[in-house]
Amino acid sequence: MFGRQSRAAWAAGLLVGVVGAGVLGGTPASAVEGDQPQDGAYSFTAKLDIGGKQSCSAALVDQEWLITAASCFADNPAKSLKIAAGAPKLKTTAVIGRTDLNSTGGVVANVVELVPRDDRDVVMAKLDKPVTGVTPVAIGSTAPAQGEELRVAGYGRTKSEWFPNRLHTAQFTVGGVKATSLDLVGKSADAAVCKGDTGGPAFREANGRIELAAVNSQSWQTGCLGANPAETRKGAVDTRVDDLVGWMQSLLSRGLLSKANWKNAEYLASGYFTGGSANGTRRMDLLVRWADDSVTLYQGADHSDPKYPFSAVYKLADAGSTFKHVRAITAGRFSADGTDGVIIRWVDGEVSQYTHVDAKGFHDEKMLAKPKNGVWENAKLITAGRYTGNALRDDLLVVWVNGSVSIYSDLGANALGKETQILKANSTWTHAEQIGSGEFTGSRTSDLMVRWSDGEGTIYSGVDTAGLHGEIMVRKPKETWTNAKLITVGAFAANVVPNDVLVRWSDGNVSMYTGVDKAGTHAEVQLVG
Repeated sequence: MFGRQSRAAWAAGLLVGVVGAGVLGGTPASAVEGDQPQDGAYSFTAKLDIGGKQSCSAALVDQEWLITAASCFADNPAKSLKIAAGAPKLKTTAVIGRTDLNSTGGVVANVVELVPRDDRDVVMAKLDKPVTGVTPVAIGSTAPAQGEELRVAGYGRTKSEWFPNRLHTAQFTVGGVKATSLDLVGKSADAAVCKGDTGGPAFREANGRIELAAVNSQSWQTGCLGANPAETRKGAVDTRVDDLVGWMQSLLSRGLLSKANWKNAEYLASGYFTGGSANGTRRMDLLVRWADDSVTLYQGADHSDPKYPFSAVYKLADAGSTFKHVRAITAGRFSADGTDGVIIRWVDGEVSQYTHVDAKGFHDEKMLAKPKNGVWENAKLITAGRYTGNALRDDLLVVWVNGSVSIYSDLGANALGKETQILKANSTWTHAEQIGSGEFTGSRTSDLMVRWSDGEGTIYSGVDTAGLHGEIMVRKPKETWTNAKLITVGAFAANVVPNDVLVRWSDGNVSMYTGVDKAGTHAEVQLVG
């Protein structure tokens, strides 16, 4: 494997405790010396052919992204591991999900972009097409501990083959743990990291779950075919990735929203569904009901790039699902357990509450109003917010078709609680097209944002059971917001106050206005389009 110091330094014995140098050698060989996994095992491992001159291993961490060692692409890794971001200098082909390279399974794709780290031997490699049928490996966020066992995989040489055709793996024990790397020692006499294994994954296995902890970087190559026969030192140095989750998510987020046709988004709801919280690092999630009646959940990211506020996407309902009957939806905290759920007004007037929503779906359904009740068929818009100061549950604010506005407080498990009409029927509020609850002004209760039919955007900074107070115009009438077809309020750019407003426009583009407050909507970040 590659060494970080010069050949002269290595020869002088200055790499004690580190791994030796040496170029990556001609054509590929087959990974780690050890056992041969069964077909289909560890299918997230990939083999890289770099210009037909050298070979490395990698791991699939997303449908369109691999992680591997930057040294695979360095001009002279014995002198420097730095590489330029962008397209690789040499055509690079990846074979993913093919335990036996002689088979036809898996996916073959080209690497079209490299995004390296400057502080360690690691690079993210973007593929020219999504990989389907192969589950990416999860990224562990826990630092490897001394004495912990990790399995290492790759397509490099073995002790008897220059060009193996199968994936190999071996068990290693973590020795020293440094800021960006860790030392590995083979558990068996034959365990070794060989040429061609560079960039391959080192991962933990527990309770049926696999988590990536590091990627192969350097090795003494003792026991590998073609290694220095006088070398007796063993072990390897791997590059840690557990502290790179945020950086990796920021890359995986790129293009996440643009994969969908947002003209088909018909309902939006935002909340902390997948483990985020106002006190944590993960941003708010976004729930979307599409025109084909499917439902998608976009998980909020925990990195700081506002251009990519979501890090993962999950399908919660397929096309043609019962969610075709949705006529209004809002998200909020409706239970004391600290998780967010949704309230839905269905086409027949039924009102349902799901006390929790996550990546696996909707949970704990409660009927709050029966179908065909003669009242809720007239609920035009709904939004959940902290309007009464209840510390445990949100309230429900409703705009009715006749222009009246109500707040339902003290929502119970099977009831809508107490209704307080805060505005009588009027012609003005029949022009309310979109509403959303948020924190914009620092008032003691949630603020209410309204997008009117003429495009005006208004914030009410004081909303409680006594009425609507503190009206602030943040977007003028008859301007761009006449084309704002959907809005939702949330902490999408950062978990801070004031909140952001996400807008789906009539042309299918999506924007986010960050840090909206009484002075206006401020910076617009284009997310789609």
